[in-house]
Order: sequence, then structure tokens, then C-alpha cells
Amino acid sequence: MSDLPSSSDAARLVTHLAQARPGRREIIESRELSPEMALLRAFQSQRLATTHADLLAAPRYRPATEFFLNDVYAPRDFSQRDADMLRFYQGVRKVLPERAVSILADVVTLSDLTNELDDQLCRALFETVGVTDAISPQQYAKGYRVCDNYAERVRQIEMIGQIGLGIDRLVHIPFVGVSLRLAHGPAVLTGWEDLQRFLEHGFSAFKHMKGAAEFLETIRQREKAILDRIFAAEPNPFDIHDVR
Repeated sequence: MSDLPSSSDAARLVTHLAQARPGRREIIESRELSPEMALLRAFQSQRLATTHADLLAAPRYRPATEFFLNDVYAPRDFSQRDADMLRFYQGVRKVLPERAVSILADVVTLSDLTNELDDQLCRALFETVGVTDAISPQQYAKGYRVCDNYAERVRQIEMIGQIGLGIDRLVHIPFVGVSLRLAHGPAVLTGWEDLQRFLEHGFSAFKHMKGAAEFLETIRQREKAILDRIFAAEPNPFDIHDVR
């Protein structure tokens, strides 16, 4: 990740959001997830909540855990927010230095990667593994092995940690929180509320932690252990009580 943006970089970044106009957005037709994708993402969200139940129960880490469960991995259609994020990034990278927009670039990349991996896994589960109206842990693990994309899954895990550390550094820059709050009204009025809400939730959750390194490393170790157990065909790949 690039060097930390300056206070003026961050302020200009948020100001750009506040001054955005509806005509600059690509309006995505509102749609529900397919039943298959909704089932997959509901399973994944519940699995993450179970694996990281201790983080969810810890006052220090609860907001950040809920951010991942509700704003990143929830069984909802994020197409409009993702399109807004891409459009916003394409606009600000023309007027701000790379250090100021590198986190946005990483979020866009991770979103694309996650959607691609979910699409692959969904097809594997319903077309090859034989899932119908429920997903078992064993079927889910088999779907991973059918996709045979270990390297991409490792990259996904590592990118989550990379982005998290970038956000953790960003919350310590003076005036970012104030600038983000000031952007709320204009962003909502001009139709960017999904993106604004995502940015606010992430910023607030990481600021609340007062240091995210341990949280992110715990998630990285657990998710990597689960991934390795899945590809080793362990019978209970999500049983990792001895990890962190």
C-alpha cells in the first residue's frame, strides 16, 4: 500500500464526495440476489459470525466485526455501492495523488475479486456439488475444492488485512472524521448514500477499536487456517478452536 495520505489529501478526498453530482453516477437497477447467491452469502455470513463469535462479543471489536458481517459479507445486493465506489475512484484518482486513493483502489479490487469468487463458488455448489435448498459445511468445503482457486482465496484474505491496516492508519489523520461527517448531507442529497454509509460505518468501526492490528491478524490467521483445512479435505474444516 502507498504512503499514508496527508490531512489535506484526505480532506480533498471527502470534499470530492460531498461535491459529487447525480449525473456522475451510473444508476444500477435495483435487484434482489438470486436465490442461490442469497443462500450462499447467508451461509458465509453465518459461518463468519460463528468463527469470530468472540470478536463479535468483545466490546472493542464488535463494531468492526459487525461492519464485515453487515457491510461486506451480508446476503444483500451491493451493486449500486460497488458501482459508485468504482466511479468515485475513477474521478478522484485524476485529481489526487495515489497515496490518497490507494485504499479506494484496493477496496474496488477486493470487491471485484470477492464477487468473482462468489460467482465461481455458487456455480460449483449448485451445478457440481448438488446443493439444493441448504448448504452444509461439507458441501461448502467441497465447492471450494471444485473451484480450485487456492491462490486467489489467499489473495482475498491478505487484501482484507491490507485494507484494514490502511483504514486503521487513516482514522488517525486529523480532520478526516469531521470531513466525512460534513459530507453526509450532500452525499445523501446527490444520491451517494450507499457509498457514504459504507465509508462512515468502516471509519467509525475502526476508530472505535483504537488499533486494529490484533483484530486483523486474528481474522487472517483463522481464515487462512480454515482455507488450508478445506484444501486438505479435513472433515471439519471450520473447527479451529486452537487458532488465536
